[in-house]
Amino acid sequence: MAIAESLKNQRILLAGCGNLGGAIATRLLQSGAEVFGLRRRTDQLPQGITPVAADLTQPATLKNTLPPRLDQVIYCLTPSDYTEQGYHAAYVTALENLLVELKGQTPSRLFFVSSTGVYGQDDNGWVDERSPTQPSGFSGQQVLLGEQTALASSVAATVVRFSGIYGPSRQGFLQAVINGRLKPPAHSHYSNRIHEQDAARAIVHLSTMAAASETLQSCYLASDCEPARLDQVVQWIRQHTDCVAPADDARDGGRAGSKLCSNRRLLKTGFQFRYPDFRAGYRELTDQRKGA
Repeated sequence: MAIAESLKNQRILLAGCGNLGGAIATRLLQSGAEVFGLRRRTDQLPQGITPVAADLTQPATLKNTLPPRLDQVIYCLTPSDYTEQGYHAAYVTALENLLVELKGQTPSRLFFVSSTGVYGQDDNGWVDERSPTQPSGFSGQQVLLGEQTALASSVAATVVRFSGIYGPSRQGFLQAVINGRLKPPAHSHYSNRIHEQDAARAIVHLSTMAAASETLQSCYLASDCEPARLDQVVQWIRQHTDCVAPADDARDGGRAGSKLCSNRRLLKTGFQFRYPDFRAGYRELTDQRKGA
């Protein structure tokens, strides 16, 4: 089967079908897959996605609800609250519950949507899939536990570590700059990001490879092609759209480590970024503001 047609008739479950999961599901549907979206409120699913109403943190709601004969599962959950307990529930407990209900099925691949927050590096150096994962915060620690749970399961698993996702539905950073609520110091820490369209496209690309029985690695780092210092990104935005002068109490951007995320392994699969750097992504967003 040609790789361009490999998703046709694939039965794929999106376990967690919010903003990112919904974008992935829509692209899979357009590629000919039969797509099932699992979430608590299925009325918010994109059109054409078969609803699966369940709460992954509540095992009783999963009983006899999963569709049979699944070819792939894409696990794309986010915490309902941003505490250590919330992260553990979303990335570990809920995944364990799903894996119990999947017993007896033989999907060819489980994709686990992860984060570059599993890295604790703060030395301005490059990190890739082989770099040590020693997160200092509870969020990264719980996501890493989720990765380990996925990789230890009976289903062949691939972890995809996304850097900071931004785009039309994720404009918090852009709005903070525009409203003068962000003023990082000169030569601030390095930041890494990926446009939400490229994030969804990367998962669909890897899913297509899986459907075509292409060789997949157990982990991919998904970040655009140009890590950038935070103050450089803020300065560029301020030069390309109207912004309020930074307030006296504007945040400096905080610290989530300082590292350069390498996407070389993902690029070697043939994936091409639509937004290869922050300028391409934020230029489109700022142009839309001018035309609004």
